[in-house]
Amino acid sequence: MVKKKDGRLEAVLVYIVLTFFALLILVPIVWGLSTSFKSTGEVSRFPPSLIPDSLNLENFIKVLFHSNFSTYFGNSLLVTGICIVISTIVAGHAAYALARFRIKHREQIMFAILMTGMVPAVALLIPLYIMFVRMGLYNTRIVLVLVYTAWRTPMLTWMLKGFFESTPQAIEEAAMIDGSTRVQTFYQIIVPISQPAISSSALLTAVYVWNDFLVSFTFVTKENLRTVSVGLYGYITQYGVQWGELMAAVMITIIPIIILFVCLQRRFVDGMAAGAVKG
Repeated sequence: MVKKKDGRLEAVLVYIVLTFFALLILVPIVWGLSTSFKSTGEVSRFPPSLIPDSLNLENFIKVLFHSNFSTYFGNSLLVTGICIVISTIVAGHAAYALARFRIKHREQIMFAILMTGMVPAVALLIPLYIMFVRMGLYNTRIVLVLVYTAWRTPMLTWMLKGFFESTPQAIEEAAMIDGSTRVQTFYQIIVPISQPAISSSALLTAVYVWNDFLVSFTFVTKENLRTVSVGLYGYITQYGVQWGELMAAVMITIIPIIILFVCLQRRFVDGMAAGAVKG
């Protein structure tokens, strides 16, 4: 009885702590949503109020129809989608090869892959800038895809490798005994059962690319090629911050990530847990 009571008390304390931190995280989101529906005068009013006097859609109308935000949003969707596809495909094949094949100096290769992902982004900006200018790729979406894919692939390779290593090889051996080749086994057996890990990889890549400011701000200066992270910075002017429009733009910006998390929540947790088994 004592152990049961202690277990229940521990569970209650855990839920209280988790609820506290969840509410703490939700506070800025709720405040931003409230601000997005306020007029300019109401935003500047003191003391501030959480609930707006009326649901004013003027800020959302300005952001969606009287600015370039829709262009920024489309650019981010395009770049993020391409990076997810390329980085997941490359990392998936590389991770499977490193997990299953007897490759000489495999541990050294994995260490080198990990080290490439640990280099600070700031240290690479100047050489990358010079290289892309000389190649004629500066101010293009291609440069964003190349940089983001190169930076995300090493970490995804490590995560997927851990998942593949935790997958029983007996499944693949049984498929090959039935006549499947190694390639057929990978696409018909491994890929379907690896959906949690692949979903986790896609979600992590999406969050990274969608939220990044430094790369997009450095390599793209054309107005019609900017992403949402740089577009949000445009609401901070020399005359002050346009809080209403900025919060409206932020609320629209976080919608795709929230949708991805809601749709892939269970697979994300399963994939992260499986990928942490071995590495």
